[in-house]
Amino acid sequence: MPEIGIGFHTDAFNSSHKSFEEALAWAQEHDVHYIEPGVIEGASWIHGLGYFPHISLIEDPVLLRRKMESYGVEFSQIDAAYPLSGRDGLTVAVPYIQKAIAWASLAGSPRVATTDGLHKPEGLGDREALDLMKRSYGEIIRVAEAHEIVVNIEVHGYFTTRPDWLAEMLDFCGDTPWLRLNLDTGNTFIAGNDPVEFAERFLDRINHVHIKDVSESLASAVRGGATGIAISHVPAGGGVNAENIRSILRKLSAHGFDGVLSIECEGEGGPMLADSLTWLRREIAEAGFTERVPSFAALSS
Repeated sequence: MPEIGIGFHTDAFNSSHKSFEEALAWAQEHDVHYIEPGVIEGASWIHGLGYFPHISLIEDPVLLRRKMESYGVEFSQIDAAYPLSGRDGLTVAVPYIQKAIAWASLAGSPRVATTDGLHKPEGLGDREALDLMKRSYGEIIRVAEAHEIVVNIEVHGYFTTRPDWLAEMLDFCGDTPWLRLNLDTGNTFIAGNDPVEFAERFLDRINHVHIKDVSESLASAVRGGATGIAISHVPAGGGVNAENIRSILRKLSAHGFDGVLSIECEGEGGPMLADSLTWLRREIAEAGFTERVPSFAALSS
C-alpha cells in the first residue's frame, strides 16, 4: 500500500490569530506530522506578538527545525507563492522565492510553493506574461537545483487553472525533477474545471496536494468566474467537491503517489480542521493509502 503524509496549511489559524507554535501544538495533539506555513521576508508586529500562524525568513531555520521536531512535526512545504505572472515577478517574486529555497534547505522543507496571479496581469498580454514567467522559473530552478529543493507550481490563478497553459509552465525548464505540481482540489473546481480530469492529466507531475472542499453557496456564486479560493469555509468532506476529492485520492493511490496531502480550510481555531482530518483519514484508508509518520517522530513517540 502506498504511504502518504497528512498535514495542513497554517492558514487554518489565520482568523483565530494563533501563532505558528500554537499550530505545532495542535498538530502534536492530533497526531499530525506535516505542516505547511506561509513565509514572510522580514519582521512584523503581528508575527512577533504571536498573532500570525506563519513564519519569517529571518528566523533561524535550523533552530526552528529543531523546535518542530520536539513536537514531532516537519515541513511538507513552505508557501512562497508571491505571484510570478505580473510585472514584478522578476523583481519581487524571484528573489523572495530564491531566498525561501535556500532557507527551506536548512529548515528541512523538501518543497517550496509558487504560483501565478489570480487575474490577467495588468499591462501584459498572455504570451508576454508566460514568457516572463518562463524567465523567472529559469532563475528559480537554477537555485532549486543547487539546494535540491522541489519547486511546485500551485494551481491558483489565471494561468495555472487553464490546463494547457499549466502544461506549458511545467515544461518551462525542460526535463528537470525540481519543477513539479501542487494540485489544489478546490481551486481546480472553483475555476470551472473537472478536478478529476485535471488531476488525471497531470498525475505524473503531482508532488504535493492541497485538499480543499467548496461550500455549495460559494460554488453557486462564483464557480467558473474565479480562479482561487483564499481559504475554504467548509471542512473537507462537507462541501460539493467531496466526491471529486474522493476520486482523486483513488487515482493518486493507484498511481503510487507518496507525497503529502495538505488540508486547507478555515479551521475555526481547530474544530473545522479536526473535522477535515477525521474525514481525510477515513478516505485515504478507503483509497488504499497508509499514513506515513516521519522516522524521527516515530522514535520520539
